[in-house]
Amino acid sequence: MPELMDIAVGELHFSLRVWQAADMDKTPTVLLHATGKTACDWDVIASGLCAQRTVYAVDLRGHGASGWPGTYSLKLFTQDVIGILDRLHIGAVDLVGHSLGGLVACEVAAERQGHVRKLVLEDIGYPHPRPPGLPDRPAGDLPFDWHMVEQIRPEIDDPDPGWADIVARITAPTLLIGGGTASPFPQEHLAELADRLADARLTTIAAGHLVHQTAPDEYLRALIAFLTE
Repeated sequence: MPELMDIAVGELHFSLRVWQAADMDKTPTVLLHATGKTACDWDVIASGLCAQRTVYAVDLRGHGASGWPGTYSLKLFTQDVIGILDRLHIGAVDLVGHSLGGLVACEVAAERQGHVRKLVLEDIGYPHPRPPGLPDRPAGDLPFDWHMVEQIRPEIDDPDPGWADIVARITAPTLLIGGGTASPFPQEHLAELADRLADARLTTIAAGHLVHQTAPDEYLRALIAFLTE
């Protein structure tokens, strides 16, 4: 079972799930979830990784047990994760992000080149404008702040032109894992992102957008092989 850790970054607190490995020589791995998910989303993957390396899964702001401040943007998510890494004092990390977490991971890797040894991006591509739209709010209590969706969705639908510079500044070797034709995200945008990155490879696991949930064994094999190269 993971340990629970609480970290303060400025006035906001963040909840992490931590799987401590017996072997402390391996680079630790930090996992960033998608919109509306929480750190618990990574339990199966983290359990498979922690035999070899310590794993940290983060509740992003507005999600799970972390603070829900009511103000959200990709820049704020990025600053939060950088602050968390600084407070962990664990040196360089392998950074894994799914969907929204992948976009945040890209920005962290661009801002802190020496602190990200390897980067893994699950089913995200190079950002392109798309028709704006907000999904209907699910009924009942949610494990995330719906105001976060309202603020983040327009930023993803109409991406900042600065993404070209962000991607150009990523130097970490990168693995992109696409979900194939079952994913609602255009897989050609993943190929474009791979082409734009300095050192990247693209693999497809035909499992749709939730690759690590739908095909965890295949996902883990690809992830571990890449991290141990």
